[in-house]
Amino acid sequence: MASQTPPGGSQTLSRGIRILEALAGSDRALSIDELAGALDVHRSVAYRLLRTLEHHGLVARDDAGRARLAAGVATLAYAVSRDLQQAAYPQLVELADELRMTCLIAVLIDGDEAVTLMSASPRSEVAVSYRPGHRHPITRGGPGKAILMGLPSASWPADVASEVAVEIDESRARGYALSESEVVSSLHAVSVPLDLPGQPPASLSAIHINLPRPAPEIAAALDRSARQISESFGARRPPREGF
Repeated sequence: MASQTPPGGSQTLSRGIRILEALAGSDRALSIDELAGALDVHRSVAYRLLRTLEHHGLVARDDAGRARLAAGVATLAYAVSRDLQQAAYPQLVELADELRMTCLIAVLIDGDEAVTLMSASPRSEVAVSYRPGHRHPITRGGPGKAILMGLPSASWPADVASEVAVEIDESRARGYALSESEVVSSLHAVSVPLDLPGQPPASLSAIHINLPRPAPEIAAALDRSARQISESFGARRPPREGF
């Protein structure tokens, strides 16, 4: 996560955004002291920032004063990704039901992390929950590695290990990325790159505690859906080799 204010930027705005990022990346409400520690600022500074975000409906606090994201964030997020939601979510639901796996779209953020933008679970199965906003390094897990597959090596983070680079080359050759227990213990993922014109580099993934069918079949279904989503955004590309 970026922690420095860009040259000529606003330190206050940067800190407010970092509070939102800290809350989005946590699976529980956070105290003022925890937020102050995350920003490396005095408690009073964190409190003033939190009060401003609360005033704008982006943060809410419980009776103990712990903070969490509020509905205002969802409103902003929906406005930003409205076109993608409309084009991709029905495909995501259909794919989840077809594969009997939770399906998700992740996008590149801050140059070195993948963040889940949206997810859908199968309606007739015990589903794996994978909430939007979940972040992890793009060098770990299928969603991140599929993003790397779609990027030229020169655009990768500088610290990509040689063994990861070899794995990405192998994934490119077969057309999809695989992972097991790399981000969440016991979860398997099959992932393909997703081309979204005008949007950050992205990936489409299916996750479950096991693979209900062979990985190449899952990847073929993912690739078909990825192509349909891409085409709705104006992209035109041939099917990946083997699919």
